[in-house]
Amino acid sequence: MAARVGGGAGGWLALASANAVVALAALTFARPAAADAGYVIAADGIPAPLAGAVAGDPARGRALVASRQASLCLLCHTGPIPEERFQGNLAPDLQGAGRRWNAAQLRLRIVDASHFNPMTIMPSYYKTDGLNRVAPAFQDKTILTAQQIEDVVAWLLTLKEQTP
Repeated sequence: MAARVGGGAGGWLALASANAVVALAALTFARPAAADAGYVIAADGIPAPLAGAVAGDPARGRALVASRQASLCLLCHTGPIPEERFQGNLAPDLQGAGRRWNAAQLRLRIVDASHFNPMTIMPSYYKTDGLNRVAPAFQDKTILTAQQIEDVVAWLLTLKEQTP
């Protein structure tokens, strides 16, 4: 990836994007994919909860999004988590996500954002095939478990208000 490092906002944005990609590459891919990790994409979402997951817990989902070790969501996104400083501005604000997207759409965006944008810098949090440059130790492992994704979806669905 070429990053223009120069003066002005364009140079800063390119440098920030490059730093975001480096930071995302440093995520610990410690969750093995379940044998039945399959999911079905229908229209623009994954309508059914991921295999093995129960109803998501919004409190656990918020904690995951806020975690700079587990998900790094706030590296690129801004969200209604005031206790976390230095939130990103490279991706959509999470406030209002529950108004903009339904559970199926959110689930697919987290599982595999490249479904919508092949050039996205957002990692595929549950996809394990078709990825590039995955270290052998992390092959066939997901970033988040099915349950963690359902928890994040549950929290995002609570965010109905738009950013002022």
